Amino acid sequence: MADAPFLLLSIRGEDEAADDEYRAMMRFAALDEHGMHRIRLTRQPLGDIDLSRWSGIVLGGGPYNVSDEPETKSPTQRRVEAELGELLATVIAHDFPFLGCCYGVGTLGTAVGAVVDRAHSEPVGGLTVELTADGHADPLFAGLPDAFDAFGGHKEAASSLPEGVVCLATSPDCPVQAFRVGANVYATQFHPELDVDGVCMRIDVYKDYGYFAPETADSLKDAARQRVVEHPMVILRRFAQRYARTR
Repeated sequence: MADAPFLLLSIRGEDEAADDEYRAMMRFAALDEHGMHRIRLTRQPLGDIDLSRWSGIVLGGGPYNVSDEPETKSPTQRRVEAELGELLATVIAHDFPFLGCCYGVGTLGTAVGAVVDRAHSEPVGGLTVELTADGHADPLFAGLPDAFDAFGGHKEAASSLPEGVVCLATSPDCPVQAFRVGANVYATQFHPELDVDGVCMRIDVYKDYGYFAPETADSLKDAARQRVVEHPMVILRRFAQRYARTR
């Protein structure tokens, strides 16, 4: 029996950022291209996803926001959101292993009825994640420090979660840094695949996307280099270890 690979769904249209994201996901999950396949949703439709073929699904981040005004959304963004909405309905119904990174909070949060808005955006760079009591008890987060550094940067976030959805982590400026639906469906607002080289590259790629004033790019990179970010990657590695299976 062959190992069932994981599926990375990418919404990044920029080749440099998309390719770096894929390499980082594989590196920190301890997988190779046989263990993690990728679909770039900006380049091709999602198509039919047979969950039995996969060990789990990872959704990467990018410049899309579910809270963008409808008239500002490109046809590609509208297609991607519709496809992800249908997929997430199936994922939630089957409690299928899923990890949505950054954009996952918006997409998964919307799917379960969370309030997703612009009230708790965070600047690009380092932030301090704090585990909740439920986070300490969760298989992917257990054993991590009470508080640890991570990299993030987002325009939208979940302001509140519906009953039955478990908040696993928070931060001083963002009430929901991670949550779980059922036993196996996760989203993080921070990026578990980002190290300092990765965040500096993304600062360069996305400096004109409205996350920050372009002239502050160098200072943001300098600030990022002062952070020691090592614990978020553990979550990605545990996800891969916990859900890897044969088919």
